[in-house]
Amino acid sequence: MTDPIVAATPSEPHLTPHPPSPARPAVGELFFAFARVSISSFGGVLAWSRRMLVDDKRWMTPQEFNDILALCQFLPGPNIVNVCAVFGMRVRGIPGALACLFGLLGPSVVMMIAVGTLYRSFGTLPGMRGALSGLAAAAAGMIIATAMQIAEPLIRRRIGPAHAVAFATFAGVGLLQLSLPLVLLVLVPASIGFAWRRADEK
Repeated sequence: MTDPIVAATPSEPHLTPHPPSPARPAVGELFFAFARVSISSFGGVLAWSRRMLVDDKRWMTPQEFNDILALCQFLPGPNIVNVCAVFGMRVRGIPGALACLFGLLGPSVVMMIAVGTLYRSFGTLPGMRGALSGLAAAAAGMIIATAMQIAEPLIRRRIGPAHAVAFATFAGVGLLQLSLPLVLLVLVPASIGFAWRRADEK
């Protein structure tokens, strides 16, 4: 079975808007790629990580990113940290996972210690409060944009059980304010069952 990361790109580029890269990234390349995300990810790391992995580096397809993110949603810890660890392990084993984690977390930890020190001294200033409110609005916009990009592969599909599961999850958690573990307890087995049935039909 051919790894999608090392698979050759198709001869008709219009058939897939995000063809995977033909070569696996090196450990050092993983570290510096996630380090750049760490120091430039204004508004949320998830959005910038997806842009780097899918759009810029083409190390993953949109569907592959969605699949790994879906898996990491059910693991403890921050989603994007889990994503970068899973991706690093997938392409370069344990060294790759560590490179992704140190690249993603190292620069931001150092920066936040410095920013936290400055905030302790100047965070109560009226001008600073206005700036933080503006940053919050920009962060919300980034989250909405990322959600639309992640939903794109699902939108391209014909209406089916996957759409029903997505809507039921949104309605249960977002509209009805039900307990997330309870919603997942019901919908995850149903979603897996639909996926197996679809695979059998193929």
